[in-house]
Amino acid sequence: MTVFTYRARDRSGHAIDGVMEAPDARAVVDRLQRDAYFPITVAPQGGRRLFGLAWPERRAGRVARRDILAFTQQLATLLEAGMPLDRALAIQAELAPNPRLRAILADVLQTVRGGSSLADALARHHPRPFSRLYVNMVRAGEKGGALEATLRRLAEFLEESQEFRDAIVSALIYPALLAAVGAAAVIFLLGFVVPRFAAIFSDVQATLPLPTLILLRVSETIQRHGWLLSIGALAVVVAMRLALATGGGRLRADRLLLALPIVGDVVVKIEVARFSRILGTLLRGGVALVSALAVVTDLLGNRVLARAVESLGDGVRRGAGLAQPMAETAIFPPLAVHMVRVGEETGRLEETLLRLAATYEAESRKVLKRLIALIEPCVILAMGLVVGFIVVAMLLAILSITDLPL
Repeated sequence: MTVFTYRARDRSGHAIDGVMEAPDARAVVDRLQRDAYFPITVAPQGGRRLFGLAWPERRAGRVARRDILAFTQQLATLLEAGMPLDRALAIQAELAPNPRLRAILADVLQTVRGGSSLADALARHHPRPFSRLYVNMVRAGEKGGALEATLRRLAEFLEESQEFRDAIVSALIYPALLAAVGAAAVIFLLGFVVPRFAAIFSDVQATLPLPTLILLRVSETIQRHGWLLSIGALAVVVAMRLALATGGGRLRADRLLLALPIVGDVVVKIEVARFSRILGTLLRGGVALVSALAVVTDLLGNRVLARAVESLGDGVRRGAGLAQPMAETAIFPPLAVHMVRVGEETGRLEETLLRLAATYEAESRKVLKRLIALIEPCVILAMGLVVGFIVVAMLLAILSITDLPL
């Protein structure tokens, strides 16, 4: 989809300017004509006009999650203040910091003014930037006559999810940076420093120690066939991405991830927290349980857990409730099953799910911190062993050449 700017006239002859997201310029013209407008010019945003029409020159940027969060919070505030929906959307379309978001909101505003509901207008831009969760929450709020409260709850959900995601990313930055710097240092030593010593050793007629011979052979391989190794590594990465793009490959990878010690536990806690928060937010917004489970299935990252959630809908349809099908999957932790059962018995399932989400998010942070505390010394130790081997191999060679005793 490309963002287009257009100029048109209505039936009374008044000129209007706007933006619209569409696959091509012809689609913009067709829609303007269906809405009883007469297009004058249509062009990609920032592009050139050609005979009144223009084809896209480049794809518009993506809309960040933070921009959607800010839009939801501000729209909820404006509606709570008593402002009409179309006026609130017009303000948001004017003030949005992201050019693509401005174009999307302008299209949403035009659709709403044409008589569509807000949910239907947002659904035109599914799955990005408005997810199925977002659209269903807004639709439930409109049907229940509580759009302002629903948007506020949706904003709270987006904010809490963003904070949890930021906490995970921040925790992983240091180990990743440490590993990258260590790998770069080793490659520099093997590719540039060791070859200088190899030239010196080649002029000396002496038998080099085995560690030195191994080091020189590795360095020579990297120096001569580094490009081939890079291509091989790139091919492995591409093959893995293609395998993960298939349903079967993604499912096998997710099963392997869950089977890993410590890591599998972290993944389960993170996914259960996401499941609980999304489901609790949808139920609190008035979405039916079966429909909410279908939405959760699409939003979970792990396909094994997504399949388990998909099977929960069948249990709910046959009247077994939610806790019993969760226990039958043998994937959800016992604490989650017991809390959901208590929530069903007390009639406060949505509150219990949100409390369960907070519990597992806190546990996920703790387990992740312990995992990172274990990874950091392992990375340092591995880098130390590699660098230490290089240094010792060089020293052994120098000492053997000078016939100095150890």
